[in-house]
Amino acid sequence: MILTICLSPCIDVNMEVESLSVGKFNKILNKRIFFTGKAINAARGLKRLGAQVSATGFMYEDNGKLFEQQLHTEGVPYSFVWCPGRVRENYKFVDHKSMLTEVDDISPEVSEEKKAELIKKVGELSRGCDAVILSGGLAKGMPPSYYADVLSAVPEGVKKVVDTSGERLFESLKCGVDLIKPNLQELKSTLNITVNSKEDALAGCRELLRRGAKYVLLSLGKEGAILTDGKSNLYCKSINVAMNSTIGAGDGMVAAATFALTRGGGMDEILRCGIAGGTAAVTTPDSITFKREKYEEIFDGLEVIAI
Repeated sequence: MILTICLSPCIDVNMEVESLSVGKFNKILNKRIFFTGKAINAARGLKRLGAQVSATGFMYEDNGKLFEQQLHTEGVPYSFVWCPGRVRENYKFVDHKSMLTEVDDISPEVSEEKKAELIKKVGELSRGCDAVILSGGLAKGMPPSYYADVLSAVPEGVKKVVDTSGERLFESLKCGVDLIKPNLQELKSTLNITVNSKEDALAGCRELLRRGAKYVLLSLGKEGAILTDGKSNLYCKSINVAMNSTIGAGDGMVAAATFALTRGGGMDEILRCGIAGGTAAVTTPDSITFKREKYEEIFDGLEVIAI
């Protein structure tokens, strides 16, 4: 069983417009709504791979039932900590020049009582699990140390997978983490470094390993990814696919890599699975996760090399 923990769910409202003119009338050409959150997306991806998975985290009373409906449809069990307020809504406008304009909402504050309730729930739900995935942002007013508070509730022997950046990542690493998945921009901003080569990237990964990670899966976007444990450094280039949406690509990578990790896969398999999950996710414009058939097709065409 793999438990995914979402601390800040959101509703993404993606709208296509002919052109976005501030202060003028704008007509929507197409609209898609996604009930999302990085850990929730990962749960869906895991389910499509055939993993046993369940989802937890904070959810909000006014519109959170919509998330339950989506997870029920996917066959993902869930047990949330319910809080007053509404799930935040993020708006993304794309015009005919492919220019993206984003307006991100903020989540309601979560009480100390609810924070403690989730930590207790994570401790209970993660007993007997193979792994937990903790990813994404935090609710309004939460300190980065809450990441460490949540991970500290996970029993010894359960693998910890984290997908976040900055101080949240540093706090997580204090607990010891089996797998982290920064992207290149997150690596640079978290460590305040410049990356001009793969060796620069590996130097940044080694710093994160020194701080408490066992594996670093560094996403390079359409260029693929690097996986390192400090001794072996592997690289896998992605294959060319029709890119319909980048929503959920990183979460697909986390889901598939975690699935491989829990099955005892070696570094080669973890990396190939991660690339297949992330690449397959960008081919699905109307979904925030991948189709298993596409995942398997991509997986078969990947090659890993040592660097």
